[in-house]
Amino acid sequence: MTRLDDPRMLRALAHPVRARILDELTAQGSLRAADVAAELDIPANQASFHLRQLAKYGLVEEDAGAARDRRDRVWRATSPEGYDVDMQDLESAPGGRAASRVYRSHTAARAHALVDAAHGGDRTPGIHRSISQVALRLDREEARQLTTELNEVVDRWAARTRGRDAHRQTYSAYLMVQPYPDGLESED
Repeated sequence: MTRLDDPRMLRALAHPVRARILDELTAQGSLRAADVAAELDIPANQASFHLRQLAKYGLVEEDAGAARDRRDRVWRATSPEGYDVDMQDLESAPGGRAASRVYRSHTAARAHALVDAAHGGDRTPGIHRSISQVALRLDREEARQLTTELNEVVDRWAARTRGRDAHRQTYSAYLMVQPYPDGLESED
């Protein structure tokens, strides 16, 4: 994983369209702005703008080897395996606290939307949904080992399925390993 250490990169990732574009590039591999636009159902000029913003902060780059000619712009994620974000380091950098607040807010909203969709009533035929929650007794090192093993499984699947395939669609696998938070048992 690439270490994300610039608050500006964090702010770029906080934008929901940019985060989704990066997800598609990670899942599918290299794409043109028109491909991104079709996948996200947004105008091509909007996809191009967001791709350029992601490139400005080093999160995507042109993939000249995938282009048909010199005018053809194809983009790829610079870190298809994802990013390692150390919030403590980032927050100590100039502008880091503000970038962290924006990123955390948008990331939390995205996580809520994913959970809401997973628990929602849409049961489109041919779509698989799975929600797993389990309580484990772990020490810190065991929690890290579990995280590493889960990430290795996801990485193998990502490598196996990366690319454009009309029979596949992009799924989100949201993994969280953390101590059980206080206060979840209270009703608001």
